Amino acid sequence: MNNSVTNTARLLGAGLRALLALTLVTGVIYPLVVTGIAQGLFHNKANGSEVKADGKVVGSSLIGQQGYSLDYFQPRPANGLGENSVNTQYKLILSGATNRSGDNAELIKWVKEAKAKVVKENSTADYKVEPSDVPADAVTSSGSGLDPDISPSYAELQVHRVAERNDLPVAQVRKLVDEHTEGRTLGFIGEPRVNVLELNIALKELTKDN
Repeated sequence: MNNSVTNTARLLGAGLRALLALTLVTGVIYPLVVTGIAQGLFHNKANGSEVKADGKVVGSSLIGQQGYSLDYFQPRPANGLGENSVNTQYKLILSGATNRSGDNAELIKWVKEAKAKVVKENSTADYKVEPSDVPADAVTSSGSGLDPDISPSYAELQVHRVAERNDLPVAQVRKLVDEHTEGRTLGFIGEPRVNVLELNIALKELTKDN
């Protein structure tokens, strides 16, 4: 009986020691080491890929923002496109796809309305936008609804409007877009893209100088 109690106590003691050791290693030491490495080698990414302007954090290069006036470049539409959209304000807690098929009547209606809006907003006195000029990302959201990037073709479509509203030469605004166009990752992954937040920060700085 005594031996049985002793063995049980010994096993419980070993189990508790193992629990404490694993808790210390996996719950304290490992997270601290990983965090230290991340902060040392990948500080910006580890902290959410923050984008700063005028010394303040204004967003993340990984998360799109809505609410820009027409003086600035516009992002992809919020998920759903319509008034009852799943994600009309790029709220992280509500991100997600609309789950509507490509032939869904409501989705088709939203896309047509979005295309007409893009044509109207980006046509200027000396630049007429045709419906066929509007790229897909100008009228559809990404799967998450939080895409921070637009295609170079959508950025180019907005150049004349942005130039006119800010009294800037078209060539100067186009050069700004070119400077903020990223190529395919590693030269073959994904598509060329333009980060809207970073582009608009650069545009704001440009208008200050003018």
